[in-house]
Amino acid sequence: MRPRRISVAIPVYNEEDVIPELLGRLTAVLDAQPGGPHEIVFVNDGSQDRTRELLAAAAARDHRIVVINLSRNFGHQAALSAALGHAIGDVVLSMDADLQDAPEALPSLLTKLDEGYDVVVVRRVERKETIWKRAAYYLAYRLIARLSNVPQELDVGDFALMTRQVVTAVTSLPERERYLRGLRSWVGFRQTAMAMPRAARAAGTTKYSLGRLVGLALDGAFSFSVVPLRISAGIGFLSFLGALLFSLYAVYARVALGRSPQGFTALFVAGTFFAGILLIVLWILGEYIGRIYVEVKRRPAYVVESVIRHAPRGEND
Repeated sequence: MRPRRISVAIPVYNEEDVIPELLGRLTAVLDAQPGGPHEIVFVNDGSQDRTRELLAAAAARDHRIVVINLSRNFGHQAALSAALGHAIGDVVLSMDADLQDAPEALPSLLTKLDEGYDVVVVRRVERKETIWKRAAYYLAYRLIARLSNVPQELDVGDFALMTRQVVTAVTSLPERERYLRGLRSWVGFRQTAMAMPRAARAAGTTKYSLGRLVGLALDGAFSFSVVPLRISAGIGFLSFLGALLFSLYAVYARVALGRSPQGFTALFVAGTFFAGILLIVLWILGEYIGRIYVEVKRRPAYVVESVIRHAPRGEND
């Protein structure tokens, strides 16, 4: 394993309970790696607890720790983008702060890079979440992969090791609504996956509500595919065909059979059904238009309030 500088990029939001264990395990892993100087880049995504103070104190004790404070909560993907954007290592490990993905996996990931890969992602197995959440993840990953026009690894998250070239490519992309797992696949390069158990959260509670999880899944589906638009067009065509066939039947019944189709209930159900179809199609169109609206404003994905970096001058340049 050749020496190199390693950066660990971690977004944090209200993680005061897990930070002590996270720091202990991360620094132990980096202490065992050759090369350097290594660094840990924390992005504080507008935390309301003692996360900011704990990270500042840790940065004062250990010059390898860099803390980026955002001006408010911009969301997980924006905070991770900020961490990747400030990391300066030859290779960058992106991970969450909850320790569901073990930092001790770093040596195994580095071995894969030495085999010639540029990206090593971790496929999550033996998840410890509730059964409904595991089922939702399972379906979401496969739906996104099915819709996407870019090959997507199944059951992988943001826990991945990337070379400097890949990180530069990902952070240079101009999207404001960022689905980093998809962007990581989109840039290409030589990628592989390793299966690893996913532990339970070390401390605290999850910051991803059901709404945020659904939003992330929608970002993955709509950011890398126009298939939903084509599906809506197909629904519209089938609806038109059904209405046309019923109209032909109504004419036939009136002319050939001397009667008109009866049934208020059937008419009401059909009207309600087609109104629901119309609203679904409008929602799909709205998702794309909303993303266009966000992109054309060209606002940054995040705003940095302050940077804490105590490394001696020139060491991390």
